[in-house]
Amino acid sequence: MYDFQYERATSVDDAIAKLKAADDGLIVAGGMTMIPTLKQRLAQPSAVIDLGGLAELRGITVSGNTVTIGAMTTHDTVARSADLKQSLPVLSQMAQIIGDPAVRNRGTIGGSICNNDPAADYPAALVGLGATVHTSKRTIAAEDFFTGMFETAREPDELVLKVEFPIPEKAAYQKFRNPASRYAIVGVLVAKTANGVRVAVAGAGPCVFRVPEMEQALSANFSSKAIENVTIPADGLNADIHASAEYRAHLVGVMARRAVDACG
Repeated sequence: MYDFQYERATSVDDAIAKLKAADDGLIVAGGMTMIPTLKQRLAQPSAVIDLGGLAELRGITVSGNTVTIGAMTTHDTVARSADLKQSLPVLSQMAQIIGDPAVRNRGTIGGSICNNDPAADYPAALVGLGATVHTSKRTIAAEDFFTGMFETAREPDELVLKVEFPIPEKAAYQKFRNPASRYAIVGVLVAKTANGVRVAVAGAGPCVFRVPEMEQALSANFSSKAIENVTIPADGLNADIHASAEYRAHLVGVMARRAVDACG
């Protein structure tokens, strides 16, 4: 049995007040990981605060060279957005291959990044594109937001409100997915920006990470051949029934080269 109080937030301020009032409050966005989290005793909240009614946290805005996505925007909305398909298609394409239709219709970008599952896709997008996370307290660079396996820099009474993405010159994401869950065994986002190339990897390690050696090689020559000889150490990478650490290390190179080729 789970003994907690369910509360539905009526506004951002109301959600923050409920969080502060609870000894150990749990925020629910799309609810995709709530039951597994409770079953595994990763959280034992005194209160569950539902953000489902907060329309103010939904929506996609394109302004100049920036795309802003509200935290409660679903994967399906991102996948179908005509504005994104034109301005930042890599995000739309990524969202199309997250989970299955049920997950895409309920899961949200804010919930995904706050849960920070090692095999989630969005952390690679945020780090690879150099995004900024806006919370109820501050702004946090994506690389500072993701701190470890299932861990972020978000404080207990802090809400993620939106994510801002700078629009790159070109970008692509390639994922070797688990055939059952469709989570990333390894996913790599490559982005060519005005400030150089960024390469972000999801699934391979406990937390999303960049590959400086690939970034340097691609900044000099944006071609998949430029990173053919870049090897990824297996030390510290994830290993489970789906793939060994060595196999994941190999896949990082394969997915990175495919992403470069997909950039065109």
